[in-house]
Amino acid sequence: MVQVHTCQNGVRIVSEQIDYVRSVALGIFVNAGSRYELPEENGITHFIEHMLFKGTTTRSARQIAEEFDRIGGELNAFTSKENTCYYAKVLDHHTELAVTILADMFFNSTFAEEELEKERQVVLEEILMSEDAPDDDVHEKLWSVMYPNDALGCPILGTAATLKTFTAATIRQYMAKHYGPESVVISVAGNISAQLLAMIEQLFGQYQPSPLAVEPVLTYPAFHAGEIMKIRDTEQAHLAISYPAIGVKDPDMYSFIALNSIIGGNMSSRLFQEVREERGLAYSIFSYQSCYADVGAFTIYGSTSRQQLGQLQHTIDATLLDIVAAGVTEEELDNAKEQLKGSFVLGLEGTGARMNRNGTSELVHRKHRTVDEVLASIDAISMESVDRLIAKILKAEPAISIIGPSE
Repeated sequence: MVQVHTCQNGVRIVSEQIDYVRSVALGIFVNAGSRYELPEENGITHFIEHMLFKGTTTRSARQIAEEFDRIGGELNAFTSKENTCYYAKVLDHHTELAVTILADMFFNSTFAEEELEKERQVVLEEILMSEDAPDDDVHEKLWSVMYPNDALGCPILGTAATLKTFTAATIRQYMAKHYGPESVVISVAGNISAQLLAMIEQLFGQYQPSPLAVEPVLTYPAFHAGEIMKIRDTEQAHLAISYPAIGVKDPDMYSFIALNSIIGGNMSSRLFQEVREERGLAYSIFSYQSCYADVGAFTIYGSTSRQQLGQLQHTIDATLLDIVAAGVTEEELDNAKEQLKGSFVLGLEGTGARMNRNGTSELVHRKHRTVDEVLASIDAISMESVDRLIAKILKAEPAISIIGPSE
């Protein structure tokens, strides 16, 4: 059972006791993502994620790494367009040490100049690595087409130009604005002790918001259709096509996931069968949904030889037009619902998955649905709700990104 406790300063502690495991997963979720950055701040959220591992007033970066390695634990973090998470997974008898180190990183990171310069170079290499991978870069370019005038269309990693401007002062100012207690959720799942929960409240339940604190503002950006092409000397052409979709709080959310499953979400999907199995046009072909608090996108990706790119695009278009004209079948929908239920339940087998689900649910929805409630929502997906989404999403003009050779 998921329990939520709100500390006096507004930090929320979400816990799920799982008696039969010997581990605990712990995550600090912050309602700070790249979409809330000012243009000159692009990439700073991700840079801060890196810098919190680079040393505190009592621990060096090496000591942080060694302490977790010594106890056989995992320590990591991620930045998305809407939030940041610092997380750890350890054996249950090491949890108090783990939360102590995470709190030290969260509150006492020094942002030393030497570490800033080293990590600036590390992130620059990460940017270059992403640009070197056309199957990553094609999606980055796609978002710049979809939302050219909004931070949602900017890269999470930032740019080489913005990266040069980040200092200890700008980092502290950004954290003062976005890392206040009202924006923080601590999620814990596993074999949890009462002492651990008390320690979390002691460490995170006292700090107060800065006078600079701001509420994240949703921009409801308009989707832009259009096309971008980047010529590169690659063996394959990489194609990404995106349509405007729904936000994560939309009542048709589960129907959207089912529709994605039918179109390109698995090996029995329309696109996989038509593009790969029937025509042999691509090794990699799939679709996915991206859902944020106010907007969303439905994206299709495929890669093939430059000579077959036109045929790949034509096959994708024909598959989508057939779905717009005739809809999906009852059998496809039933299969998608069963696949979603299996994926959802099997995905909750580990403490890390439980921690992540609970933290995200609290941060985004401020409510927690039981497994049975989610399964009931999946069962409730109807042909009518899927048809409604087909008309809403696939009849729009798409954004298109292509990376590959000129001939």
